[in-house]
Amino acid sequence: MILGGMLKGATGAGIPVIAVPVIAAVYDVKIAVAVMVLPNLISNLWQIYKFRAHPTDMRFCWQLAVFGAIGAGIGTVALAELPSSFLSLCMAGIIIAYILLRALKPSVQLSMASARKAVAVVAMLGGILQGAVGVSAPVAVTFLNAMKLARPAFIFTISIFFISMAFVQIPTQIYYGLLTRDVATLGLLAAIPLFAALPVGDWIGRRISPRVFDMLILTFLAILAIRLIYVEMS
Repeated sequence: MILGGMLKGATGAGIPVIAVPVIAAVYDVKIAVAVMVLPNLISNLWQIYKFRAHPTDMRFCWQLAVFGAIGAGIGTVALAELPSSFLSLCMAGIIIAYILLRALKPSVQLSMASARKAVAVVAMLGGILQGAVGVSAPVAVTFLNAMKLARPAFIFTISIFFISMAFVQIPTQIYYGLLTRDVATLGLLAAIPLFAALPVGDWIGRRISPRVFDMLILTFLAILAIRLIYVEMS
């Protein structure tokens, strides 16, 4: 949670990318996704409030939110119905895909007109990943990064996307018995180190090379992906 909070403080996104694989490596993907849903909701509500005054295309934000929420519902059903071993391997694959995308860093820029044409498919796919394995960054972050949004607009937009999915994940997880009272309590407690680390991440992000910080995080994620694959294949 501390590493995830530092990453979010520095870049505006990334808590699940760090926290979910770590929790999944110790327990399983279902517990990891359920524990993270409340910290995600709380942290993104805070970021929306913090960046509320910055100009943003609200029509695009609503499109992203609606289709992301639909995808999150589908993904949460998959989380409840599919075996944990399969989800763990999916998690490892998504981490590897995320590492490759971050390493390659495509320079293509996506116009708002082109983004609106693709938003339904991209948001729904991101929502499915978020609901099923708790990590939508390989899709959502890459998509918004290609649009070359200013940092405040990027953070505000992606926070709306994450919140819309959380509002669907919470009741669906409760229905399937994934988000129990104990798991919810753990999630609320996990928000404490998360919020303690947010300003640290902001401080680090303003003082060290983003490339160095990215490489440290990506190396850590690669180790986790290898661990998940090893555990499930052994």
